[in-house]
Amino acid sequence: MDLQAEVKRLQNALKQSEHVQTELDRRVFYLKTLYDVSKDIFSSVESETILRSFLLMAMGNFGVTRGFILGINSSPKGIRHFVEVGLEDDEVVSLKTGIEQLLQNESFSESIEKEAKRLLRDFLPPSLDFIQGFNVEKDFPGIFGLGAKLVGGPFSQNDKELLDTLVNNLIVALKNARSFKEIQKLNRNLEAKNIELEKALDELKAAMRKVEILESIKADLCKFVPNTVTRMIEKSPASDVLEANERDVTVLFLDIEGYTKITENVGATEINALVEKYFSVFMDAIYENNGDVVETAGDGLMVLFLSEDDAVHALEAVRAAQTIREKACLINAECSLGSPPLVVNIGICSGQAFVGASKFESYTGSRWAYTSHGNTTNIAARICGKATSGQVLASRSTVERIKDRFSFEGLGCFSLKNLSEEVEIFALRN
Repeated sequence: MDLQAEVKRLQNALKQSEHVQTELDRRVFYLKTLYDVSKDIFSSVESETILRSFLLMAMGNFGVTRGFILGINSSPKGIRHFVEVGLEDDEVVSLKTGIEQLLQNESFSESIEKEAKRLLRDFLPPSLDFIQGFNVEKDFPGIFGLGAKLVGGPFSQNDKELLDTLVNNLIVALKNARSFKEIQKLNRNLEAKNIELEKALDELKAAMRKVEILESIKADLCKFVPNTVTRMIEKSPASDVLEANERDVTVLFLDIEGYTKITENVGATEINALVEKYFSVFMDAIYENNGDVVETAGDGLMVLFLSEDDAVHALEAVRAAQTIREKACLINAECSLGSPPLVVNIGICSGQAFVGASKFESYTGSRWAYTSHGNTTNIAARICGKATSGQVLASRSTVERIKDRFSFEGLGCFSLKNLSEEVEIFALRN
């Protein structure tokens, strides 16, 4: 083999090996720099810290002693972050002043990524060899600059490609930081909303508790307060609906015949249970016909019928009385083997009466009652006292309103206690 040719072949092989080693070293440097810078900038979520770490890592890996990096606000216009190493004070002032002047141009932020070096040529320190603009977001452009390398020589194309990759990683890191800040803000807002929600929920629970208490009180009061009163208060809670006014009503009085004697023979406990049994049925008949019990005694009831139509409330009163009489007969039949039968007498009168709240004062305080006063009420009570053997008696004023619906028998005119004129009374036929 030709020795000269062999030497030439070995020289070529050595050059090729050196080229491969150089390329390998470049790639190792490229990857190591990329790893070091990325590791450092992705370890923080503070934009200022990310920019500082990026600048220091880039300067260290490229052997540079001077450099800067900054972020710009598009709205409001101004420098958001500024990090520099090795620059003189006057250079920093000149650079900042120039950028603030350029920001007055609307197109500056848009063109900064491609033309940063040209746009800043009048303000850049002469010792800076590398300038690159970038955009994190439309409202967050930035500029990155490095001074001359200590080893001398310009930044090669490979250096620029590596720096471009590093800047892209920087953009991702800054976007992550902004996203993290947004998430933090959202979390703070969410925490504040949760606190407000918990407070509102507590207030709602307290309000619901008050409603439950009021509903419980209302349920208890309804056992004692006439339904008419309850309906009027619910309809107009702030008005004077309970004030006594004259109006047309039908008044029904119900009384158990011989109540005192029965109590003596049977006993208070048994007669009380018996009365409750009868009255429970009576109450259904009264409420089904829109009546309202306004007064009770041990053996009787006073019921008002207050429909707007005069004929309607008279009809409802008589219909309730007829149902009560029928129900009383059924209960008497069921109790025929044990308890004594109860005879229920009823008196009804229709006409004008004062209806509303009455206040009674005493040394123990005030007491209110919702009832009716006047001649119509007195006549109804006296007619009830006249009834015997389970009769349902009514005044002419009631009968005239419903004579085509029920059959009555005229009993004549009677002088009733404390009434100056005789009253014509009619009996409801079975």
